[in-house]
Amino acid sequence: MENMEGIKSFLAVPRDICITSHRNPDGDAIGSSLGLALFLTKQGHTVKVTMPSEYPVFFSWMPQIDSIIIYDTDVEHSKKALEDADLIFALDYNSLDRIDKMGEYIHGLNKKIALIDHHLLPDINAEFALSDTTASSTSELIYLFISYLGGVDQIDKDIAECLYTGIVTDTGSFKYSTSARVFRIVGNLLDKGVDDYTLQNLIYNSLPEKNLRLLGHCLINRMEIFPEYRAGIIWLTKEDYETFDIKRGDTEGIVNYLLMIGNVVFATFITEQPNIVKLSFRSKGDFSVQEIARKHFKGGGHKNASGGSSFKGLKATLYKLKSLLPQYKEALNN
Repeated sequence: MENMEGIKSFLAVPRDICITSHRNPDGDAIGSSLGLALFLTKQGHTVKVTMPSEYPVFFSWMPQIDSIIIYDTDVEHSKKALEDADLIFALDYNSLDRIDKMGEYIHGLNKKIALIDHHLLPDINAEFALSDTTASSTSELIYLFISYLGGVDQIDKDIAECLYTGIVTDTGSFKYSTSARVFRIVGNLLDKGVDDYTLQNLIYNSLPEKNLRLLGHCLINRMEIFPEYRAGIIWLTKEDYETFDIKRGDTEGIVNYLLMIGNVVFATFITEQPNIVKLSFRSKGDFSVQEIARKHFKGGGHKNASGGSSFKGLKATLYKLKSLLPQYKEALNN
């Protein structure tokens, strides 16, 4: 953590704080933001959380989630929360580009920023920074941040549930990015009252019927496997979005089904959206998708989980990705 003593003394008196996280927030973005907000509120600070876009409906049960201000639908209140802040927290993203117009607005405010994140190559001019690419999740780092502030005893069940949600979703229910440290933290969260069975049931077993029908469509009609490259692709068209009434979060986790195939180590999920094509990359073992995302699709992320985008249209993007596979054949078959 850069300037830890500085942020500790800064937070020693009540402040107006705004917590931000990335577009299309996932469990870690939401869990880390709400967990930190609840903790700082208990310390006497005035805290608001704002995010660029809506959160998935299956996280609606989370403590205080209704208090999140969505920039896309409530620009005025989001801007006011940022303007009023003595300190802006940037959680689970490494560049203001990840939060689009909200990032442009923050850049023009000249506010103190505290970065807490686990992605590669942080690119935010932060007064305080806790950046650790070995961490499972930003929620794990929030726990460490609270610990540094001497506040572990202040973690109640609500805070613990938020942080657990971030950790369990970013590790795929503890299948990857784990460590002895994160399991010790999870044990402490369980001691705070987290019911892991109930939470995982809420997170993973609360889908509407249309989501299973969408998954079936993806696996039957939109999945391509390339055995010689140990790769698989699932793609969705704009028409698919209309047919299945796809909302934010409805496609979460679909890419991981490709990795259930024994021979597949590289999985890509591609979605055609109104003005852009989005790509989500996943991999097993030592094959890094971060390079592919960064080098070919203006993206980035982690070794085994990254994202990118394309303005070339769905057909051209699919062609480009498939044409790249021979370049990585040796790495994919190691």
